[in-house]
Amino acid sequence: MTLSADRLAELDAFLIELNRASAAAILPLFRADHGLEDKGLAGPPGAVFDPVTEADKGAERAIRKLINDRYPDHGIIGEEYGEERADAEFVWVLDPVDGTRAFIAGLPLWTTLIGLRHQGRPVLGSIGQPYIGELYIGHAGGSRLLSRGRETPLKVRPCPRLTQAIICTTDPAILTGSELGSWTQVHATARLARLGLDAYGYAMVAMGKIDLALDTGLKVWDVEAVIPVIEGAGGVVTQWDGSPARTDGGQFAFAGDRACLEEALVTLKRSAL
Repeated sequence: MTLSADRLAELDAFLIELNRASAAAILPLFRADHGLEDKGLAGPPGAVFDPVTEADKGAERAIRKLINDRYPDHGIIGEEYGEERADAEFVWVLDPVDGTRAFIAGLPLWTTLIGLRHQGRPVLGSIGQPYIGELYIGHAGGSRLLSRGRETPLKVRPCPRLTQAIICTTDPAILTGSELGSWTQVHATARLARLGLDAYGYAMVAMGKIDLALDTGLKVWDVEAVIPVIEGAGGVVTQWDGSPARTDGGQFAFAGDRACLEEALVTLKRSAL
């Protein structure tokens, strides 16, 4: 069963509401007392620093409340509070602050990721950066940027050669040895590389500013919202082995031009899981 245009428009408008509620919970805590905790302390000795703030938790609570009030039959999967009705026809997938490390460092590169899954397939998603006033929304009908009272269509740019590409990854330090080797080779071939962008880099792929974003260890809430934004702008999302994107996470390539991606995959497949 496909979504009607009217139903998609209704859910698109609700997605904007969710972003407003999330922003209202997050913005007062940005560059302020945000109640930092380290989730890694609950893990085994030597666990990596895993920050969470009251912004993460408060925003997810606000989003969940709106969903449960408006659509009580919809499911929810969130990074902070787990699953509710995860087998429902419609399931919202939430990462209230993607890039918490950037958030606690006072850098406006964190985003709010909200995706909607219909019958197991990502159909609607948003990447929001409310501090600088940007909301990227995508679905099968196209992607657009809402910013400063304007609505601008999003379109990836042509980049047929990796040597012409601007690429990004969140942090080479999180890559395994073989993954780092692949990243280093792709980096050496590309024109320019940027680091530390988290999902804001994926938004730049949809905007036609970055050509290829590569990351590993991603969870469902890191990618579910992003796939409709990239694909709605004409881009492509795959695993590092070139297979279609899975919503259960893993190694992801977010690309504007498939030709550029295919060149990178020659290297990435060597370290694909």
